[in-house]
Amino acid sequence: MAKQLRTSALLLFSFLAAAAVVTAVSGLGGGMVGGRTKVKDVKTNEEVQELGRYSVQQFNRMQKKGKKKGGGYGGDLRFQEVLEAETQVVSGVKYYLKIAAVSPGGVPKTFDAVVVVKPWAHSKELLNFDPSSPTQ
Repeated sequence: MAKQLRTSALLLFSFLAAAAVVTAVSGLGGGMVGGRTKVKDVKTNEEVQELGRYSVQQFNRMQKKGKKKGGGYGGDLRFQEVLEAETQVVSGVKYYLKIAAVSPGGVPKTFDAVVVVKPWAHSKELLNFDPSSPTQ
């Protein structure tokens, strides 16, 4: 009986210790696991700004290849800056970016982009790039 009680206590302790570690690790990013976390200091974050530049370049490439319908900007967009960014941990890190760009006619535009970065595979992929909805 005492051995069974010791085994149960050890299992309970192990479970609680594991739960504490998972909670502590998941809390490092400041958000819940799988949830979005706002990126601070977006304008000075070089990685985020580079991902915004990458998104505009990929969009321009897809337009030229005819893979991205719509837009009709009559040429390449010119990247200005990332205005807002959020991250989400998935299989890699998914970045949700609000990007300021300029159309070939010089008209400022705002776009929403989604990019997934997998550092261990040295890869990044633009999943979505669309004009931002006007805020009301």
